[in-house]
Amino acid sequence: MDVQWYPGHMTKARRQMQEDMKLIDILIELTDARAPESGRNPDIDALAQGKSRVLLLNKSDLAEEEANWAWKAYYEEKGYLTALVNSQSGQGIRQVRELISEAARKKRERDKKRGIQNRPVRAMIAGIPNVGKSTFINSFAKKAAAKTGNRPGVTKGKQWIRLDKDVELLDTPGILWPKFDDQETGRRLAILGSIRDEIMDLTELSLWFLAYLRKDAPEALMERYALSEEAFALPTVEREGMPLTKDRNVLESVSLLEEIGKARGCLKAGSQIDLEKAARVVIDDFRAGRLGRISLEKAAVGKKD
Repeated sequence: MDVQWYPGHMTKARRQMQEDMKLIDILIELTDARAPESGRNPDIDALAQGKSRVLLLNKSDLAEEEANWAWKAYYEEKGYLTALVNSQSGQGIRQVRELISEAARKKRERDKKRGIQNRPVRAMIAGIPNVGKSTFINSFAKKAAAKTGNRPGVTKGKQWIRLDKDVELLDTPGILWPKFDDQETGRRLAILGSIRDEIMDLTELSLWFLAYLRKDAPEALMERYALSEEAFALPTVEREGMPLTKDRNVLESVSLLEEIGKARGCLKAGSQIDLEKAARVVIDDFRAGRLGRISLEKAAVGKKD
């Protein structure tokens, strides 16, 4: 499964972001805590050279707690001002204001030396599609200041939001980069919902995801779908509708998807398992957190204090 998605409006958005960098003091980047490294657009690093940086691990309530603290430590070691955030509930939002103040310290010192007083800090909010930028802004501003949605591409143009006399935020559309060098990155972004489902083979995507969960979080599947340990065994006979393959991981994942389809009543005419419908169930359950806290990437260093 080759994953690529870079529509024309993203090229335009990148050019606009490059121009807007001249107007800002701080770049606040949001990434999905479940796959923080995959969710960081390398173009943003290139555009933001010389700017103070704040990195927010959003949707941290959906990622494993130990992984969250490991990633936070990892990025802090790299020099980022970092916070774990849940934009939906507002958790971590108060700390963000402290990080903005710290990131703007040098800018305010320069202003003071030049005799400039009370000029608000200007911060750009950036990130990939569907990472929760608009929801974060609304939570941070305590009002519906930006449009929100649970699909990529809701924010289409530039929006300035005045939070108070001290801070102005520039919301920007979510952008990806032209090519994923590592297809695992593309698959992680697809399962997170940062790539339009309409261009994806969701059944194939779910098989990749189930192969990951079989190794990393089988108990999440067992609990959510009331599966037995036998459901995780490799089938001895290929069933109708299973792909012709000798890949053990694929066979195991298809068998598991069939078991989930049975458990959720995903049936077609003749009582056949509807694999496409079952795949959508798995993907929707993951995105909504109904499988529990799952991280798709693990940092090599860092622990909770």
